[in-house]
Amino acid sequence: QVQLVESGGGLVQAGGSLRLSCATSGSFFRINAMGWYRQAPGKQRELVVVLRSDGSRNDADSVKGRFTIARDNAKNTVDLQMNKLKPEDTAVYYCYANVRVSVADRTGDDYWGQGTQVTVSS
Repeated sequence: QVQLVESGGGLVQAGGSLRLSCATSGSFFRINAMGWYRQAPGKQRELVVVLRSDGSRNDADSVKGRFTIARDNAKNTVDLQMNKLKPEDTAVYYCYANVRVSVADRTGDDYWGQGTQVTVSS
């Protein structure tokens, strides 16, 4: 069973910084992609940034130039450094991974962390 465990988050004033970390546990063959999503109150979950094993990535326009993702393939971890935070960044942030649990698993399955709250005050 693959599990994603997040840490970090909290309350910060606008313009401040926070760092989120996500660690992977369990037995699996390969991670195809890792990244972060977020869900603000009353809104749908949205992509923040995802890195794929083929080198491609997707970034939300709203965080470009402010958020930086760092993935450690050896440790199967992913961090999100968030700078110049804005009140509209307030949301529950979820770690995401697409994982192949075995060699026979060609497409992988999506896994989610439990979520961590980020609150930015104005």
